[in-house]
Amino acid sequence: MSDLIQKVAILANSAKYDASCASSGSRRKNRKDLGGGLPAGVCHSWSADGRCISLLKLLYSNRCRYNCLYCINRSSNDLPRTALSPREVAEVTVNFYRRNYIEGLFLSTAVFDAPDTVMEEMIACLRLLRQTYRFGGYIHLKMVPGADPLLVQQAGRYADRLSVNVELPTPESLCRFAPEKSHAAIFAPMQQASELIRQSRSERQRTRKAPEYAPAGQSTQLIVGASPESDRTILAFSEQLYRQMALKRVYYSAYVPVSDDSRLPALPLPPLWREHRLYQADWLLRCYGFTAAELLDAVHPNCDLNIDPKAGWALRNLDRFPVEVNRADYETLLRVPGIGIRSARRIIRARRVGALHGDNLAGLGVVMKRARWFLTARGRFLAEGPWREDRLYRKLVGPAALGASQVAPQQLDLFSVVAEQG
Repeated sequence: MSDLIQKVAILANSAKYDASCASSGSRRKNRKDLGGGLPAGVCHSWSADGRCISLLKLLYSNRCRYNCLYCINRSSNDLPRTALSPREVAEVTVNFYRRNYIEGLFLSTAVFDAPDTVMEEMIACLRLLRQTYRFGGYIHLKMVPGADPLLVQQAGRYADRLSVNVELPTPESLCRFAPEKSHAAIFAPMQQASELIRQSRSERQRTRKAPEYAPAGQSTQLIVGASPESDRTILAFSEQLYRQMALKRVYYSAYVPVSDDSRLPALPLPPLWREHRLYQADWLLRCYGFTAAELLDAVHPNCDLNIDPKAGWALRNLDRFPVEVNRADYETLLRVPGIGIRSARRIIRARRVGALHGDNLAGLGVVMKRARWFLTARGRFLAEGPWREDRLYRKLVGPAALGASQVAPQQLDLFSVVAEQG
């Protein structure tokens, strides 16, 4: 048992740099099996009321044949190496679940052998969990680039979510920092999974007896700061993935210096605020109707660390403001800093009863300290003083003050992110 505990400790530590384990969950229904994949989802995080939403995050093996410069598990790195067997993965997962330590499993691996061999062993883990141990909880499986299409097809029958980490947004950077990998090998299983997910959903619309394939969809991860691409390039690439692959999420992981190779940037600290702004911009792409080209352009290729991306867009498009809150449509309201999805819907409902005044908006969830600079109510401007871009910029500067990227790295709080984004 002590040997198994040591292996789990090593492999859990090796998996900590993968940010894509968070999940929106699954709608898998299990009435008799152990556990259930709930729509609320599971992830390594703390909820607003203090609950720990937990996921067992493991590598199947950290023995890798590749030497990706940015990866802690690269073949040239001197660190303890180990691997689990399919039965060990299944037993650890079930025992952790029964002790109420976890709500599901995130299983990834280093590529220790031919892609098909590695993928077959990963699928063996899931088959044991689902069929032998009757585990019905959430499972997220990281697919192996280059694996046979039949294995990709099998994987989605057992896993709730699938993912393949792209890591770097351009073939040039991948060739430079991970020459043994290729975008073609990465995108092949991603494209196949996307088609199988669409096919499964179409079949289930005709009959609920049709088998599900990866009901929680698929995701990927991009490393931020290891390669020279701008935020504009990263966001445009993410937008392409959402449109072509129908991904649920693109996760952004600030590069943590794990190598002194001269080809990698000499970063004093991980670029956590850059990661933070990319998540905010990604939210605008997925939920607010923005495009990557609107948020960043050739003149502004990177997110401003001092203000959120929506405020930055508004300052570059002052000709669209101020907006009359009693007449603007839903899509226009969503583009006002300080107005989120819920508050925009509340405004639409409330003004059906009568005209809104500035005093009504805070009660509808509008963040007035930002929104007042961009709104009128019944023709009255809600802010005082001259309406100039330089003045507005100073008023909108958020918690990431100048030089914030130089503070000590720490995990950013999810709920401050959501509050700031509105």
